[in-house]
Amino acid sequence: MRRHSDRSDFRLGRLAAGAARGFTLLELMVAIAILGLVMAMVAESFHAVASSKVHAEGRLAIDEAARLVMFQLANELRGAVQTPFTPSRVMLLGQAHEQNFQPMDTITFSTLDPGHSRYIEGFGPEVTLAYTTAPNPDHRGWYLLERTEFSSLLTNPPTGQEANTVVLADNVLSLHIRYFDGESWSESWDSTQMPPGRMLPMEITIDLRVASNGGQPLALSTAIAPPMAYSQW
Repeated sequence: MRRHSDRSDFRLGRLAAGAARGFTLLELMVAIAILGLVMAMVAESFHAVASSKVHAEGRLAIDEAARLVMFQLANELRGAVQTPFTPSRVMLLGQAHEQNFQPMDTITFSTLDPGHSRYIEGFGPEVTLAYTTAPNPDHRGWYLLERTEFSSLLTNPPTGQEANTVVLADNVLSLHIRYFDGESWSESWDSTQMPPGRMLPMEITIDLRVASNGGQPLALSTAIAPPMAYSQW
């Protein structure tokens, strides 16, 4: 009986010693490897979420900026001048251009001063606005969209540093403007070649494509009907 009791005590002692000894080196290495794998997966998920957030915010900012450009151009074209009662400078020159096989049109027109209400009568001197494009020197394949404003009373438009020119966008890929004369569409417009009272197109469409960093280009389109174009049609 004593021998059996000694063997039981020996086994219990070995178990107690093993419990006191803790984890083996192999077990610790396996645990660390699993923890590292889990942390790598968590870090990858956080990186993906952060990248998606930055990309989405950047695209939203580009979308908002492009829509503001379209709104400004369309809003100013709606004030293009043609009145039968008050002398005005009727001018709308739309020229079709192409860069890198993409439309890159320009447009110059006389409109009501932004500081005046858009009435057929009672407004002040008109201003002439020019929307033009130029290559972006900092990014190959992108173009600058520039807006120049000057008084329509000037005989000679200002040039160079005297011109009031601002850059509205620096990531333009294409700008396509078309004009409807009531019967057909054309790629350009020259008010000086139109009969009196029909110097403005009845409808204008604008297609704008802008680039986004690491994403698909953003395309916007709109169509406007200048109210004063109907004054003598």
